Amino acid sequence: QVQLVESGGGLVQAGGSLRLSCAASGRTFSRYVMGWFRQAPGKEHDFVAAIRWSDGTTYYADSVKGRFTISRDNAKNTVSLQMNSLKVEDTAVYYCAARSASGYSPNQYDYDYWGQGTQVTVSS
Repeated sequence: QVQLVESGGGLVQAGGSLRLSCAASGRTFSRYVMGWFRQAPGKEHDFVAAIRWSDGTTYYADSVKGRFTISRDNAKNTVSLQMNSLKVEDTAVYYCAARSASGYSPNQYDYDYWGQGTQVTVSS
């Protein structure tokens, strides 16, 4: 059974930083794409970033390019999202997701497994 458990959310002032982590278990993820999505109240899950586990290729939404960095730790089976220069509009519940295919996708419906989410709140 695949399990994704996020941690690291919280409250931060605009301009600050947070680091989210996603602990993945229950499967060998070498052929997966791991993604981070976020959901603000009343909105769909928006793509934030993704990483192809096999070779570390990364993908970002335009809104976070240059501010967020996704990475993976093979030894610990974790995927992290380093978020710098946070803005009020980054406030959302952030979800880790896994896609059981090697091809990248920004579409939430292409991901097979989801974590429970972690709240990120950025104050002005």
